[in-house]
Amino acid sequence: MTTVTASVTSSENPKDMKTFFTIWSGQLVSMLGSGLTQFALGVWIYDQTKQATPFAITILLASLPRILLLPFAGSIADRFNRRLIMMLSDIGSAVLTLAIFLLLISNDLQIWHIYIIASLGSVLSAFQEPAYMASISMIVPKEKLGSANGMTQMGQALSSVLTPVLAGALFVFIGFKGIILIDFVTFFFAIGALLLVRIPQPEQTPEHKEKNLFQDIAFGWNFLRERTGLFGLLLYYAMINFLLNWCAVLIVPMILSRFTPNVLGLLQTVMGIGMLIGSIAMSAWGGAKRRIPATILFICLALLGYIVVGITPNPYVIGIGIFIMMFFVPLASGNSQVVFQTKIPREIQGRVFSVRGAISQSMMPIAFLTAGPLADKFFEPLLQDGGALAATFIGQILGTGAGRGIGLMFILSGITAILISVIVFANPRIRNVEDELPDALPNE
Repeated sequence: MTTVTASVTSSENPKDMKTFFTIWSGQLVSMLGSGLTQFALGVWIYDQTKQATPFAITILLASLPRILLLPFAGSIADRFNRRLIMMLSDIGSAVLTLAIFLLLISNDLQIWHIYIIASLGSVLSAFQEPAYMASISMIVPKEKLGSANGMTQMGQALSSVLTPVLAGALFVFIGFKGIILIDFVTFFFAIGALLLVRIPQPEQTPEHKEKNLFQDIAFGWNFLRERTGLFGLLLYYAMINFLLNWCAVLIVPMILSRFTPNVLGLLQTVMGIGMLIGSIAMSAWGGAKRRIPATILFICLALLGYIVVGITPNPYVIGIGIFIMMFFVPLASGNSQVVFQTKIPREIQGRVFSVRGAISQSMMPIAFLTAGPLADKFFEPLLQDGGALAATFIGQILGTGAGRGIGLMFILSGITAILISVIVFANPRIRNVEDELPDALPNE
C-alpha cells in the first residue's frame, strides 16, 4: 500500500481562521463579479441561439480542460507556492474578462469567442482549484474544517443570491459592457487578499523531489485506489455528477423557453438562497459525526428537489424544487470534504485531491456533450403537442410544450441517482470508510 510520512512541523499547525477568512473574502468579491458576467452571458447566448446545445457546449468547454489538467495541476500545487499559483490564476482570469470587454466594445463578440474563453478559463481553474483546496487544511484548524467548507459553499451561495438581482439592476444603468468591466475590477480584490496572507507550504520529502509529474499522478491514483472505501465513494460521486449535470446544464434554456429573463433571475436567486441557508447551516453545525452516511442522505434529499424541478412548468414549483436541491448540496459537499481533508496528509493533498477531482468529475463532459442534442432532438419532441408521449399519462402529468422534455430528463435522472445512492449505502466499505481509515491530521 502507498505510504506517506508527515512532513509538516507542529509549528505550522493552523491556530485560527484569520488567513482563511482573508482569502475567502477576496474570493467572494471576485465570485460576485464573475456571477454577474455568467448571468449576463447566459441571457446573451440564449438571445443569440434560442437553443439548449450552445449552453451545453459552453459548460463542456468550461469543464473538460480542467478535468484533464487537474492531475498535473495537483502535482504542481504540491511542488510550488500555492499562493502564487492562485494569484497567477486570478490574473489570467482577469485578462480573459478584459478580452470579453474589448470584444463587446468593438461589437465583435461571437459564440465561438465564448467557447475559446470558457476553455482558457477552465485551464486556469484547473490550477487554482487544487492549490486552494490543498491550502485549506494548512490554514484552518482541524476542528474548524467543517465550518470552513461551509463558508466556501456560502461564498458560492451569496454569489447566486446577489448576482441575478444586481445583474438586472446594472443592466439598466451600465449595460452588459459595464457588468463585464465590474467583473474585471473584482479580480483585484482576490489578488489583493492573497498578497496580504502567508500560506504555509508543506515540505517535500526527498522521494517526492526525485519524481516527475507523471509519477505524482500515479501516486495520487494509487493512494486512492488502495483505499477501497474512498475510491468507491469517488466512483459514486462520478455517477451522481453525471446524472445531475446531464440536466442541470439545461435549466436555463428550460426556464427561458417559457418565461422571461426576470423569472430566470428570480429562480437563480432562490437557488442561491437555498444554497446560502444550507451553507450557513453547515458552517454553524460543522458536520455530522458519521459524515459518509450523512453525505449520502443529503444527496438523496437534494435529488428529491431535483425531481420536483421537472414535474411541472409552474415557476413556483420549480422554485421549491431548486430550493430543496440547493439547501442540501452544501451539507453533502461539506461533510464529504472533511473526510478527505482529515484522511489525506497535508503534504500530498494537491496530488490526491486533483486525482480525486478528475475521477469524480470524469463523467461530466459526457453529460454536457449529450445533454443538449438529446434535449433538442429526442426528449423535447416527445412532449411537444402531438409528440409520442403527449397523449400518455406522462404527458398528462408533466404537461406538453417547450421545456417539458427537459423536465422529463430531470425526473429520470433524479430517480436513477436515488437508486444508485441506496446501493452505495448498502456497501459497508464505503459506508464505514471513516472507521477503517485513521485520521492523517494531528489534533490541534
